[in-house]
Amino acid sequence: MKDREFQLTDVARETAFAVHRYLGPGHLPAVYENALVHRLRREGFSVEQQKALTVHDEDGTVIGEYFADIVMEGILLLEIMVSPALSEEHYTPILGYLRAARLEHGALLNFGAAKFQIRKLAVSESRHRSEGESGRLGRDLV
Repeated sequence: MKDREFQLTDVARETAFAVHRYLGPGHLPAVYENALVHRLRREGFSVEQQKALTVHDEDGTVIGEYFADIVMEGILLLEIMVSPALSEEHYTPILGYLRAARLEHGALLNFGAAKFQIRKLAVSESRHRSEGESGRLGRDLV
């Protein structure tokens, strides 16, 4: 049986694909985010939208804040993109969000292309403790 993070990624992928199929490309990111949150909640999942994530310095001082688009079940971070294609520069922010949230799993969902795109990303626990290291990129799921 798959780990919970991978089960949730499958659900997020299938739900986001259905949203993309229904709405098509051309909307603002907030439209896709709202549709995805609505459908995931309707299916009974715990979903936090625009979740504040604080970044701390080594002494605990707050040095910044991010807002993650969606955190599903408290363990999977979902970031919404509207771009003609995903590129390496799109991965850096979500890796920072994962480190700030102390989460290991996330997915980048791109609704801006004619074909829906999703990229699973992971940051290992040891990387949360290391400064300046990027996470491990996953594979394209759709």
